[in-house]
Amino acid sequence: MKKVVIVGAGFAGLHIFYKLRHLIGKKIDITVIDVRSHSLLKPSLPEVAFEGAPISHSLIELRHTIESKGAAFIEDSVINIDAKNNSLTLKNSDKVEYDYIFLTLGAVKNYDAIKGFREFGYSVCDDTQAQRLYNRIKTFQGGKIVTGAAKSTWGTRVDAPPLKAPCEGPIGEVMFMFDHYLGRDKGFKRSKDYTIDVFTPGEVFFEDVGDKPRNAIAQFMQKQDMTLHNNKLLIEIGKDFIAFEDGTKMECDLAIIIPPYTAPKVLLDSKLGDEKGFIPTDTQMRHLDFANVFAAGDITALAQPKLGHVAIIQGGIAAATLLKELGENIEIPAHNLEVFCIMNMGGNEAALIASDVLYGGSKDIVSYSPISKMMKWGFDNYLYYNKGHMPPDLALEATDKLVDIL
Repeated sequence: MKKVVIVGAGFAGLHIFYKLRHLIGKKIDITVIDVRSHSLLKPSLPEVAFEGAPISHSLIELRHTIESKGAAFIEDSVINIDAKNNSLTLKNSDKVEYDYIFLTLGAVKNYDAIKGFREFGYSVCDDTQAQRLYNRIKTFQGGKIVTGAAKSTWGTRVDAPPLKAPCEGPIGEVMFMFDHYLGRDKGFKRSKDYTIDVFTPGEVFFEDVGDKPRNAIAQFMQKQDMTLHNNKLLIEIGKDFIAFEDGTKMECDLAIIIPPYTAPKVLLDSKLGDEKGFIPTDTQMRHLDFANVFAAGDITALAQPKLGHVAIIQGGIAAATLLKELGENIEIPAHNLEVFCIMNMGGNEAALIASDVLYGGSKDIVSYSPISKMMKWGFDNYLYYNKGHMPPDLALEATDKLVDIL
């Protein structure tokens, strides 16, 4: 019986677990390790921040979910991974041995890399920040809103798109959902009661998609009097300003930021990552240096952008690679990535974006309609009530066909 360890129970980790679970007790034992007791459904966090959705609806209880399938769950942090000797060390000093390990820790949102963020900045990147932003929004009396992503830097060991922002979809949700909230719930008027400025570290906003989605977003921004600032590298947030590397400042009463993404300390300490700590893998998600180490999701160097849909694709590939190695009759999917997200725009509207132009493809779709909002609602609820288990492949294929029709 092979010992399989999954470190991290986010999108990628849970997807791998569900893909492997039918072999538990037959060919493998599985141990899932996560520092938290609950997995966080991050796509629903903007609804927590701007619509007051209960945070409980974004959390999946892990112990019962994992143990009910015959696996073991450990709630603790991993402080060292000894890949040469196939073991890891937990914070409580226990050691766990493995035959195969999946690293699905996700990336660290490095708020402390931005001077002044802890005092004056807000975000939607985790459950604590989303609830903190919700409390701030309830007391917001108007003024200058600035939102954008800080620049992240990546390693060079694998060939991946060199994006300056990890993912700007949440920024789109922030600006459109906040605008909707201020008009609907507070009766504020654009320009008179508030303004929204948006910045990006890139030469273009939404650099991970093609012209169609990008132009559609630009049209909505223009219609809603939002001003875009390109090539802006954030360095500081103050009480009433936001400052950039080029020496410019903007007046700011409320800053909502996507922070830089960095690698977890354990990967840097264990020397498993590239020069920035992100895991270098081949396109079957196997570590370039250790044949029994796999990775998927935000922590991989190949995952650009850092997006839940990409994590699911990579998780499926990683699981299939191991299943094939264990003698299962399965084909390993190709590492064909695409950007797919449904951006909540407030009320009954949402924009569905599907694009693979970043990877040399020709798909570049944007659909703005209540149908897109219904799809987002349905997907988020399916994940919650099915404990992070993705819909069946047939349902996903039907979704792809619907996207093409839209």
